[in-house]
Amino acid sequence: MSEQLSITITQTTDYKFEVDFGGLFAPIVADLPPPLGESAGPSPEHLLLAAVANCLSASLLFALRKFKQNADAIKTTISCTVGRNEEKRMRVTHINATLNLGKEASQFENLERILAQFEDFCTVSQSVQAGIPITIRVEDSTGAVLK
Repeated sequence: MSEQLSITITQTTDYKFEVDFGGLFAPIVADLPPPLGESAGPSPEHLLLAAVANCLSASLLFALRKFKQNADAIKTTISCTVGRNEEKRMRVTHINATLNLGKEASQFENLERILAQFEDFCTVSQSVQAGIPITIRVEDSTGAVLK
């Protein structure tokens, strides 16, 4: 099954762009940070991180629900490192994501199986990971590292 998604990005001023989702959602503004832009909206790097974090969170929720487990407010914190490649071009060189389950590990059934498979459900992170390494960590509500 293939699906085609489409958005339109239109420059409004300098490095500020309106991101139009074709009427499905309200448009958003994207902008670069100074000195080029004014940080009037999220940067492309922010949008990339949001897409990866959202997909990972939804995939973890999906895996939990497959086993009829309640996540109790998954919270994901994500960051990236931006550095120069061999050609001295700025690139996202690494992404770190930490997903917090919202309750203690002991309150989940089949947690080992859930954690072993949830990443495979994430379209975005699996696609991005082909070019950018992603470190994924899962914690319970006490901060215990589960993966």
